[in-house]
Amino acid sequence: MSDTVGAVPCLHDAHGRQVRYLRLSVTDRCNLRCLYCRSNARTQSIPHANVLRYEEMLRLVGIAVRLGVRKIRLTGGEPFARKGFIDFLERLRSGFPSVDIRITSNGTILEEYVPRLRYLGIGAVNLSLDSFRPETFARITGREVLSDVLRALDALLAAGIRVKINAVALRGINDGDLGDFFHFIREHPVDVRFIEFMPMGSDTCWSEDNFWAADDVLAAAGAYGQLEAVARGDDEAGPARMFHVSGARGRFGVITPLTNHFCASCNRLRITSDGWLRTCLFADREYYLRGILRHPDLGDANVRNVIEAANLKQPLCVEILRARGSGAVAHKQMLGIGG
Repeated sequence: MSDTVGAVPCLHDAHGRQVRYLRLSVTDRCNLRCLYCRSNARTQSIPHANVLRYEEMLRLVGIAVRLGVRKIRLTGGEPFARKGFIDFLERLRSGFPSVDIRITSNGTILEEYVPRLRYLGIGAVNLSLDSFRPETFARITGREVLSDVLRALDALLAAGIRVKINAVALRGINDGDLGDFFHFIREHPVDVRFIEFMPMGSDTCWSEDNFWAADDVLAAAGAYGQLEAVARGDDEAGPARMFHVSGARGRFGVITPLTNHFCASCNRLRITSDGWLRTCLFADREYYLRGILRHPDLGDANVRNVIEAANLKQPLCVEILRARGSGAVAHKQMLGIGG
């Protein structure tokens, strides 16, 4: 359901939550094979004909903005792996100059595009980086390309683009790497956020053995500096619980989708690269937008009606978590949803 507060449109659901944020996946293709993003099952990429055209994505963004969305995050797969992505980004910035546009990337092919990002006024990039150690990085991602990511990280910082490093917390894999991350934030003004490993995908490799809960991460982090909680009202970290670190230029945080859900403050919708609307990361219920976009007799009003109706039915992820037992929380892999 949508409403208007003053002159500002407002899209809200049955739980009273307002949508201001859209995560749009531009591709499901990726040059890494991170163990937390792909399940153990063999997968095929979405056929090219089923992937949304850039023009269709621009149309969707326009509809979302008219519904009150003020922040767009472009995800994948790896966004820069899609041909023409940087040109699409320029069209997006030109068409929606007041929208906060951000990007999530694995950084492996990002370095050469940093000057364009700066020119376009992209103020923040989330960089997936699970370890500063080459052998651990390769174990998690399946490729020995850490040096490419670190060059991109240096380039982003030199360009004055705000960086948030996302690391998936993996017990027995990168739980010995915390010191490296704290060394980095002592020297650089970045946010490092450790995210709890989510059991996404019907054949996920998630287990109790490799799940490193956020409270345990914070307990281990205490050995590397005094942590002072950042007041939620003064921060734009979204679902992250952020902490100032004594003597550090950067900050440390955790994101807790499993142990301390943040349903009450959820303000986002997701659209997959093949044009399905997903109102909750953990709920496999999706709404087909691509067919409406490509139907000659249907227009933006029809797309808007589907978005409004779907949003009104947004579930609470906590209820899905309670019902999952010990299995996967969702059938679809993160790669197919968008990071």
